[in-house]
This record gives sequence, C-alpha cells and structure tokens, in this order.
Amino acid sequence: MSWSARLLNVTPRLPGSARAGVHRRATRLPFRLISTDLSNTSSLQARYAQRLEQLAKERGVSVNELLEKAKEEEATRRAEEAEKLKSALKPKLTETSAHSSANSSASTHQTAPSGERKDAAPYKPLSSFLNLSRIQSTPHTAEQISGLWVAYHSSRSGGTGRGYVCATIPLDVYRKLEATGSKYRSFVVPVARMQKDATTGEEKTSHEFFYLQWDFHPPPVVPSAEQDPFIKPSTSTGSNPRISTVIYTPLDEYKRRGSFATPYLILTLYTDLVTTHGVVLLRGEITPSAAAATVDSSDRYLLSQQDAQSLLVSLQQFYLWTHDSSKKESTEAMSLLETFHEKPEEFKWEDLIKVSDASNPIR
Repeated sequence: MSWSARLLNVTPRLPGSARAGVHRRATRLPFRLISTDLSNTSSLQARYAQRLEQLAKERGVSVNELLEKAKEEEATRRAEEAEKLKSALKPKLTETSAHSSANSSASTHQTAPSGERKDAAPYKPLSSFLNLSRIQSTPHTAEQISGLWVAYHSSRSGGTGRGYVCATIPLDVYRKLEATGSKYRSFVVPVARMQKDATTGEEKTSHEFFYLQWDFHPPPVVPSAEQDPFIKPSTSTGSNPRISTVIYTPLDEYKRRGSFATPYLILTLYTDLVTTHGVVLLRGEITPSAAAATVDSSDRYLLSQQDAQSLLVSLQQFYLWTHDSSKKESTEAMSLLETFHEKPEEFKWEDLIKVSDASNPIR
C-alpha cells in the first residue's frame, strides 16, 4: 500500500365560563328543543326490514350477506375519500412544512451564539479522538502521531479494533487523491467473493460492486496549543486543505434506494494537522449491522475487515494516479475512471474486474 495504513480486526373538565354558570339559573337557549314521537318507531323498523328483504331477494343473497356487503362498500368508500383528502392536503402540508423550516432556520441563524458553528459537519471532529491542544503543546513527530492514531483505533471494540480502519497519509499523496476525487466524485469498485458452485461444489470467484462517492468540506482550523473556552474560535484561514469523506454503498442497494441507501463503509480524511505536521489522518468506520444480537457476533458489521481493506486499496488504485506510463495497471485504472465519467457508453465491467483483480493484493 502506498501510504501507511492498517486495517484493524478489529369526566371532561368544563371550561371556566361553563363552570361559572353551573349554579346559575337556566337561561333561554337560542334554539328550540324538539321532542321526538316514538310511536312510529316500530312501523319504521318494519318497513326497513321489508325493504332489506326485497333487495336481498332481487340480488339473490341473504339479508345478512346484503348487510355485510354494504359495510364493505362503505369502508371502501371511506378509504377512497380519505386517500383523496390526503392527496389534496399533501401540497399544502409540504408548503407549510417548508415555510416552518425556513422560519426555524432563520430563527436559529439569528439566535445562534457568535462562537458556534452554524452548520453541522457530517463527520465527527478530530478533536473527539485526539487531544489536539496537547499534541501542539508538546513536540510530536508525524510518526508519533501515526502511532497514536493506530493505538486509538486498536483500543476500539473491546481492544480488537474490529469495525475500523485507519491510516496516515503524507500531504503530497493526499493532494493527488483530492485532485482526482474533486474531478471524478463517484465510481464503482468490485469486491471479490468466493462462492461454492451449487452443482460442482467448486469455489468460484464472483464480485459485488460498491458505489463510492466523494464529498469535500471546509478546511479545518489550525489547532492551537492553548484551549480557552472564553476565546472566540478563530475561523479557518485556508492554510489546511479541505477535509474529505468517501462513502461506499452496495451498488444494488444504491440503485433501489438512491440517497437513502445505507452506506457500508465511511472514510473521513482529516486535514487538521497538515499545516503543523504535514500529515492527513484517515479514519474508516464499518457500519454495524442492525440485526447483530451480541458484540461477539461475526455478523455484527455489514462488511468484513478484509472487504473494508479491499475497498481502501481500490481507492488508492483508481484515485492515486502515478502518471507513469511504464506502470500498466495505473494507466488502465486511470483510463477506466475517465471512461466511466466521460464516455460511459464505452465503459466495460469486464475491464474493471480484470484491472481490479490484477492489482489488488487483498483479492
């Protein structure tokens, strides 16, 4: 691998006005009370029963069957009316929701303290893993920071490091990745799977494709050796490169659910220490499986450690171009990425698998 990386196996109450009038004298109501004459009730019921029997006879069913069918038709009619009402109200509800969200956003913008970020970063800050002020206050080399980074992730998941991947990337290497990722923000990479043939029992290689997406975020503030909560945080000077994230999602799931698809692996490339130490820290998180019952379950994560490592190698393979014509694999990988975006009609899955399998040692 071209950078230093390690995968770790790691009674209803009356209103006041009503209560106040309980002990008062009765007042004249603004409407007439009409008494009902119950003497005609029995005759009405008899005529209704005759009508039901007549309808049932005409339709060739019993009275009970006729009543059941009438209930079903009424239920269907009400359901259809409810659906029509819902459809009619949907645009209004959407408009109201958008208006409320806009007002809420405006209110939040006006009342937010000046020292707080007004946007929520889609990743955990580096300071949640490392004590950046301590790193700045005492001399640390890039190698020592790399050791701290690996040690931190090794201690996760009960000391196994399972579900994480970490790496330390030199600045010049990150610049190349950033340039290529900015130009080509998505791609598809295969992960080899060994499966037994149902008829012969022989092991055969199949592939699962993952859709990767790059995203870039504002440059982080250069960390300081002093940490004073009463000092307003300084804004980014731009001396650090942008932080980037790479999300891997199974291609089949992405086709079905689009942006709602569950990512299986999320990489964050932190550039906080570039200005001071010249290194980029990579952190990968494998998404836990919702079906995992126990911590010791082998299916606790959506990806195996080997698959996560393979995806990480693919990132280098297709985005870390060497521009060295003597290295056939690099030239072919570069050509495939360009073709995927610029000439999609010429892109061949067979070529992608061939190049990926030939140069990925994790296969």
